[in-house]
Amino acid sequence: MAVQPEGAPCWADAMFGDVEGAKRFYGGVLGWTFGEASSEHGNYTEAYADGKAVAAVVPPMSGNEGHSQWCLYFATQDAAATAARVRSAGGEVLMEPMQVGDYGTMCLARDPGGVVFGLWQAGRHEGFEAMAEPGAYCWAEVFTRAPEKSDAFWPALFPYRAKQMQDDAVDFRIFDLDDRSVLGRMKMGDEFPPEVDPYMNVYFTVEDCDVAVSRATELGGVLRFGPMDTPFGRFAALSDPQGANFSVIDITRTEGEMPQTTDVG
Repeated sequence: MAVQPEGAPCWADAMFGDVEGAKRFYGGVLGWTFGEASSEHGNYTEAYADGKAVAAVVPPMSGNEGHSQWCLYFATQDAAATAARVRSAGGEVLMEPMQVGDYGTMCLARDPGGVVFGLWQAGRHEGFEAMAEPGAYCWAEVFTRAPEKSDAFWPALFPYRAKQMQDDAVDFRIFDLDDRSVLGRMKMGDEFPPEVDPYMNVYFTVEDCDVAVSRATELGGVLRFGPMDTPFGRFAALSDPQGANFSVIDITRTEGEMPQTTDVG
């Protein structure tokens, strides 16, 4: 795939204390195969769906051991300039832009509501080689207890247009980039225990949501929500055995009318 435009999700990875365990789990649930670990870059290991690079797993860096979580990277043409915008918009830069060989330049940041994400300035590694295909990334949502902070931050960071879902039961916002929706924002309510930190909920595409859930639970994962039919597809929210949250979705199985939205800037 070509380099993604500024602000588009372009890559996902996660740190795991037990990388081999993560490979067994996601290989079983999503059908991933894995490349050789790159000792030069912290044993970074790419995952493939049908031979296409779709994500990566990596051991934690020293001092970052603990809860595993997925990190979504957004494309940028200038990581340093975007990192400066992170700060000016009220976010925090956790790791300054760092060149990764000739692959590209990465940066880690946190939005004002506490959600960790990454920036990726592509070099030889352009990002996802597939999206919205079985085993590949499909969608992501910012899960936050401070929606007003996220709602101000993300359009200040990237050229997003926002629209609010018209639903009294849920506080959900969608960010559009040009003519496509690229990111959601969900307010975390009382159904989320206080010990659950804000996070980026990454969706991976599957051929059958119920089969994927069954495989995940058999392999030690925890079903958090669903499966549920929606106009966007049948999906379920899960946690892997090491605590990383993610969702699976069958985008071919849709049900119901698309929700109404209101443009909010």
